[in-house]
Parts: sequence; structure tokens; C-alpha cells
Amino acid sequence: MFGKRGKFAKKPTEWKSPAKKQEAAPTSVVKDFNGGKRTVSEKAPRWYPAEDAPSRRAVRKAAPRQTKLRESVTPGTVLIILAGRFAGKRVVFLKQLASGLLLVSGPFKVNGVPIRRVNQSYVIATSTKVDISGVSVPEKIDDAYFKRPAQAKKTGEFFAQEEKAKNVISEERQADQKALDASLLAAVNKVDGLKQYLSARFTLSAGQYPHAMTF
Repeated sequence: MFGKRGKFAKKPTEWKSPAKKQEAAPTSVVKDFNGGKRTVSEKAPRWYPAEDAPSRRAVRKAAPRQTKLRESVTPGTVLIILAGRFAGKRVVFLKQLASGLLLVSGPFKVNGVPIRRVNQSYVIATSTKVDISGVSVPEKIDDAYFKRPAQAKKTGEFFAQEEKAKNVISEERQADQKALDASLLAAVNKVDGLKQYLSARFTLSAGQYPHAMTF
């Protein structure tokens, strides 16, 4: 009886424009009273809606802005990765992607770090730099390039043992890695000892503090 369509069912609040609100506002009437005139206004409604009417004002969203790079991070700078699978590895910074992430590479033949994206919050910029003016990064290597393929949905069987799909690197990606490493290695080999520096993992010994070190 008193369900959604019952006697005490709450009616949805209807949105009214400012013009309609002005029309619906109580009006005043001038009446004769005791040999004179007096202004009588209509009574205000006794009950008010508990919820505010939805607003129709335009919502302005801030325009997306490119993440600002630190002054020490420039193309060709050697970075030290601090977290993740390749923590402690030294990589070469290539460019910044649209998402704000850094595009880096080991190169792969030197220290096993492939082309990947890294957040600048998890790297230390060193004073060592590589001249990558002769390194051309293909335009197709962007954020969508690193998107993983969609996985098949799991079946509803509880005891069914499903084999996990192996992470197989496509031939196209391997070709891109080899082409980029070829030009990047040519720039690295021009500097004496740089190849050995990139292949060495960064570690700290007892009594060494990163904030007191100069990289």
C-alpha cells in the first residue's frame, strides 16, 4: 500500500529555471482594510523539498596539461631506476610521452632493459649524458604502443584449471628494439667506459646515503 506508488510516495523534485521560479513566487495583492489599503502576500509553502533541485549550470573541466619534467631530466640523460623489475639499472632517457611518462631504453644488449615507460618520480637523474641527436625514435612508439592485448574472460567453472597465457613479445616489437638499439649503441660506443657504466647495477653500501651523493 505504501510502496513506491503508495500514499506517501515521494515525488521527484522537478528542476525549474530562474524565470519559472520568479513566476511561481508568491505575489502580493493590495486590498481595502479599515478605510485604507494594505498589501497582502500569499502564504509561503509549509513544506520544502529535502533535496536540492539538480543544477543545470555548465561544468568546466580543467584542460589536460603536460607533466613538467625536472630540469635535470633531458633527452640523453642517464637515469637510475629506483623501483620495479629493473630497479638499480641505468637507462638512457629518449623522450617524454603524452601521458607524462618517460620513454627509456637500456639499451637491451647492454643491460637487458628494453624500451619501456618510467615515471620520473622513480628515477634518479645522473650528470652523465649521451648524445642522441642521431637516434631516431619512431612516432608509433607512444602510450598506445605499450597497451596490453585484451585477455579472454574466465569461465564460470570453479574447478576448471586454465592455463595462463604466456607473455610473448611480438616480432614487430623485437624489430623496433633492434633498430633503436643499433642507433643508440652507436652513440654509447663513442664515449669511453659508458658501456660498462650502463651495464653495472647501482647499489648502496653501508654508510652511503643517496641524498648526500652527487650522481
